[in-house]
Amino acid sequence: MTDAAALPGQPRGEVVSGAATTRAVNVLAPNPSVMTLDGTNTWIVSEPDSPLAVVIDPGPLHGGHLRAVVAAAERAGKRVALTLLTHGHPDHAEGAARFAELTGTPVRALDPALRLGDEGLAAGDVVGTGGLELRVVAAPGHTADSLCFHLPADQAVLTGDTVLGRGTTMVAHPDGRLGDYLDSLRRLRSLTVDDGVRTVLPGHGPVLDDAQGAVEFYLAHRAHRLAQVETAVEDGVVTPEAVVARVYADVDRSLWPAAELSVRAQLEYLREHGLI
Repeated sequence: MTDAAALPGQPRGEVVSGAATTRAVNVLAPNPSVMTLDGTNTWIVSEPDSPLAVVIDPGPLHGGHLRAVVAAAERAGKRVALTLLTHGHPDHAEGAARFAELTGTPVRALDPALRLGDEGLAAGDVVGTGGLELRVVAAPGHTADSLCFHLPADQAVLTGDTVLGRGTTMVAHPDGRLGDYLDSLRRLRSLTVDDGVRTVLPGHGPVLDDAQGAVEFYLAHRAHRLAQVETAVEDGVVTPEAVVARVYADVDRSLWPAAELSVRAQLEYLREHGLI
């Protein structure tokens, strides 16, 4: 996460555990930092009248948090039947294997190395556990294995780190690629325009009630940063470290290492398109 920018539809105040939509409940992991914001949002998703639930991103390997997720599901009268991962970063996926032991669930992910069980995930898949409909959306860019999950019944999308509830995310070069990320944002914009998605349920930060505004902001922000990087290079600022110091001078220095990954991705994108 690189910039502390305000997003459209962003509520103020502390992120807390609890119901966000009819079908989605957040359990906030106790891992706040400059990179994870308030902590990782672990999502419990289920049909209201179903005894089965799906958990998205169990989060870090923190026993108290993993047990809290199970307890939250049980309080709602649910049994966790499936675990899904938006991507493999440790703050989202490190606890998945232990969570699978606690719940006896398979873990499905795009990356085969993260799966526990026979089934993976791919763009276009539909997860139907307990009558729930979750549509798998390809979202590479932040990482190569990033996915989002469209929850049509709630007009919502669970975005992992592709869109955050506060600020903007990094493109984790070299695994993440800017061209892929821009395509993923356009794909999410199509969900807001063509499929009625209104709500972003992010992997970090508060819920966003203006999904289209948030995605448009991300696209505009990326275009603005890319233009700044291009100008810096034209002015003779060529190393990633120097570009960060110039372009991200308004960003907390603790975030500069993450910003450098994004800058490296931007420089690669500009070279690939013959712009520098």
